[in-house]
Amino acid sequence: MVSLLDHADALAASLTEADLVPGPASGLIPPDFKPTTHLAVAFARAAEVGAFFRAGECGQTPHISFGPELDAPADASYTFILVDPDAPTPDDPKFAFWRHYVVSGLKPGPSEEEYETSVKGSGGKVLTAYLGPGPKDDSKPHRYLFLLYREPSGFALGKSDVGGEELVDRRSFKPTEFAEKHGLQLVGVNWMTCAGDGWKE
Repeated sequence: MVSLLDHADALAASLTEADLVPGPASGLIPPDFKPTTHLAVAFARAAEVGAFFRAGECGQTPHISFGPELDAPADASYTFILVDPDAPTPDDPKFAFWRHYVVSGLKPGPSEEEYETSVKGSGGKVLTAYLGPGPKDDSKPHRYLFLLYREPSGFALGKSDVGGEELVDRRSFKPTEFAEKHGLQLVGVNWMTCAGDGWKE
């Protein structure tokens, strides 16, 4: 398994190379951000940092995995957010950030080597139902951000606190403001790119 330090270095380099930080994710992810847990996401295959997917590969709800933070309380719980900064297209991201998935109350696995978790198995609460990436075939690939936040003690939100699930409700979500309002602390980041099934380079 890649060490947390090596993961942090690779993550920072990839975010810069993808023009995310600095870029549209600058407000979400500070330039000096250092993850305190390794956030792993998988569909039919693992979404390694910066991996490329087709929309058809991402139809099912992703599996979320992360290990415990060294200095976090033993009863710490976490919120996972998946957003698209390139909606409706990277050239005209007027609907950024598009809110694809929000889950609260997630728990880490027992160790860094065995950090399997899932919404059902961890008691996670879905606040925004999963909507798979849907870039158009004539759009450049979109970048998708997976964000993991440690929740404050007593954190308890419902779906209405996040927003509706209709398409018009999901657009122009402001994750930075949401995190600040509710005392969420960013601890893990991952990302991928995704294109329509018929997209050609």
